[in-house]
Amino acid sequence: MVKPLSSEPLRHSTKGNAVMPDRQFTQIVMSFVAVLALSGEPRFDVEGRHYAPSGLLAAEPSTEQKSADQYAKEGREFRAAMAAHHICSGLWVVGRSYKRTPEEVVAQDIAPFKVFGWGPEFKYDVDHERRMVTVTAPGAPRRTARYNGDQGSTILPIGEKNVFYKPVPVPRGLPDAATQPWPTGDAGATEPIPGGVQAEAVAAALDWAMEQKEQNTRAFVVAYGGKIIGERYARGWTKDTPQISWSQGKSITAALVGVLVERGLLRIDQPVPVKEWQAEGDPRREIQIRDLLRMSSGLDFINLGLDGPAAFTTKNEHMRVYFDSLNVLEHAINQPPKAPPNTRWSYLNSDPLTLGKIIRDTVEAEGEEYLTFPQRALFDQIGARNFVLETDAWGNFILSGYDYGSARDWVRFGLLHLWDGVWQGERILPEGWTQFISTPAPADAKKKYGGLFWLNRPLTMDQVPKDAYWSAGFMGQVTLVIPSRDIVVVRLGPSPGGFYPYLNEAVGRILKALPAN
Repeated sequence: MVKPLSSEPLRHSTKGNAVMPDRQFTQIVMSFVAVLALSGEPRFDVEGRHYAPSGLLAAEPSTEQKSADQYAKEGREFRAAMAAHHICSGLWVVGRSYKRTPEEVVAQDIAPFKVFGWGPEFKYDVDHERRMVTVTAPGAPRRTARYNGDQGSTILPIGEKNVFYKPVPVPRGLPDAATQPWPTGDAGATEPIPGGVQAEAVAAALDWAMEQKEQNTRAFVVAYGGKIIGERYARGWTKDTPQISWSQGKSITAALVGVLVERGLLRIDQPVPVKEWQAEGDPRREIQIRDLLRMSSGLDFINLGLDGPAAFTTKNEHMRVYFDSLNVLEHAINQPPKAPPNTRWSYLNSDPLTLGKIIRDTVEAEGEEYLTFPQRALFDQIGARNFVLETDAWGNFILSGYDYGSARDWVRFGLLHLWDGVWQGERILPEGWTQFISTPAPADAKKKYGGLFWLNRPLTMDQVPKDAYWSAGFMGQVTLVIPSRDIVVVRLGPSPGGFYPYLNEAVGRILKALPAN
């Protein structure tokens, strides 16, 4: 039996999301903050490396209190940490399909991009036997990342040589893709071409997309009518190469929540089952799962982006999960409220990571292995064999952005949503789920965001229909779903900028080569 998304109709409900008066909410928040202060429990650990997973975090000085020298020191340290991660995953996650030297990884994935701040002052050492990478910079502590097999690479706390959990193999419960028909396998993926497709025009559009060298496109794949009608790969990259997909992982988080909703273990209209938020007077008790899916929790979580002097510092709570050695789930749930739920939209890692906490708690309460759950419950169901979801040192998925997937597996993920959560006749996501995640979040004034997916309304891309929605990752990682045109487009590779005009033009050219409806 199909399980409903909630006890209410799928259309937006305000149950549990009624807006309380600002004065009343402010009083509640101030009381809550006072309780935290009196408890003696800190909010942040400034160094962010040694607190226990279950503890609260120590108080962070304000921006004004930090000197430029301190910001510069933290910047060198955390850029070193992120570089260690990227080299490690470049060698052994991407390296499952595409073998490169450390020098090639640095030259292709780090050095060309200003955001990473790489320069001659950074030095790296690769321990091939233990699969560890250490990066150093003047005046900063050494930072090390370690490859943990099917859990990918992890930035280790300073002084640690290993993670704090036991990595486990993630079995792929699937036959060889070459022996299985598309879309669960690869056999027959590209033929026959659906009627009405102008194959030469599609090929020309893909050629154009790859010729824009400044975009560093490594994979560009188009599926129409359920078939791949065109794909291109940069030299060395293939249909099976796991590529860093960044915040596309947020959309995987949404899908995993959907799987649990379909199983009847969660409802999107229920208050979030985070035990740390259940104290009397804690306003976070009012947050619902739907609010987290819509980036509308109202949590106070600072996002400084990756520009400015404080970008690579402990002040940047949003980005810090990618360059510091944090227990990312504890980091997310230990943030105080800033606004009532469903009244303020803000793009923050706190919300998908809190969902990650709920996923972990729910799966483990059912007696299932958490680290293998995404493959078993989602990826195996759609024939995806090449996803690698990376963890922190405590074994929590960093599904806000440290995830790797191959281009064809992202196509499969897109097709699952194009087909309303049904795969080969079996329902994986609840009925109406794709309508929910592709509907604008009520708190988003610009109506550009749905349920951990981005929306093309208002038109971000004017050559693309307004019903389009997509999972999006840093530097131009995209899985684009256009229901009205029966098409999925996947593009991977580190774009330095100007990405959406490029994608708009490429997809526009492709759509002109397809039947109008």
